[in-house]
Amino acid sequence: MIVEMRPSATKEEIEDVVRKATSLGFSSHLNMGSNKVVIAILGEITEQVPEESFTHLPGVITVAQICTPYKLSSREFKSEDSLVSVDGIEIGGKRVVVMAGPCAVENEEQIMAAAKAVKQAGACILRGGAFKTRTSPFSFSGLGEAGLRLLAEARERFGIPVITEVTDPRDVDLVLRYADILQVGARNMQNFALLTEIGRSKHPVLLKRNFASTVTEWLLAADYLMKGGNNRVILCERGVRNFEDHSRFSLDICSIPVIKRFSHLPIIVDPSHAAGHYLLVPAVAKAAVAAGADGLLIEVHPNPCKALVDGPQSLTPSMLTLLMEDLKSVAEAVGRYI
Repeated sequence: MIVEMRPSATKEEIEDVVRKATSLGFSSHLNMGSNKVVIAILGEITEQVPEESFTHLPGVITVAQICTPYKLSSREFKSEDSLVSVDGIEIGGKRVVVMAGPCAVENEEQIMAAAKAVKQAGACILRGGAFKTRTSPFSFSGLGEAGLRLLAEARERFGIPVITEVTDPRDVDLVLRYADILQVGARNMQNFALLTEIGRSKHPVLLKRNFASTVTEWLLAADYLMKGGNNRVILCERGVRNFEDHSRFSLDICSIPVIKRFSHLPIIVDPSHAAGHYLLVPAVAKAAVAAGADGLLIEVHPNPCKALVDGPQSLTPSMLTLLMEDLKSVAEAVGRYI
């Protein structure tokens, strides 16, 4: 349930609500808004613990049930849009944030060339995988910590924050030492041990939607992160699997306005995995911005023909530069900017 406090509620009155929830066996999460505090009381509400248990506490305005299965990621818990700040870059605001780079870090020459191209094109965050979950156990699965060190070096050399994937709960602390944003891949969206560990970190995290999951399941996964105290969550739509065979996946463009309606979390789109081919990426990227996406996650490689991972869907640096120019016009048409 949601407990809405009066704007004038004191710290003691807020703490009284939290203590009451704890005494009844519930957990509580605070949304410290600009004008008032909203407290989510989480747990199974029974007839023995009615809403009236909180209604008459000092400082309380209203008490209401949360109607959606997801709680902390819902608009009912927080009505205003959440903003996630990363090294001064605000995700979820007027700016459409472009993250770009290779799917996997391969060597120093490759990642430094990619970082330089990404920065020159106007993208503001470098992506690159050090740990890669692959369909085949025989495929290149990343450089591990050596790849993380190369990402950190690229960040220092070009002044650009980095996002990279973490695939194992045991690696969270390691990746935290190098990454500005942790990425949870589609295959790990419901790896609840991983989500719980990242939730404790309170570090910016990008949560990709699994290619066979509903929006509700996706937001419930976000709740796992937020339940641990991590409110710096970014959602990423990357396409869902169906019967189509002309693209790698089918981008669920409807998920963008759906998320905007039912959740306060920012949402970005990965047009590369949805398209599966570089020729389709620009159109998908522009459609995502037009539909209201807060950002893009684009695969770019200095030489896609020699890429160890996802070469067919990777843009060249010159393609990224052209796309960034087109995106400026699309963003301006919907009242935003790149």
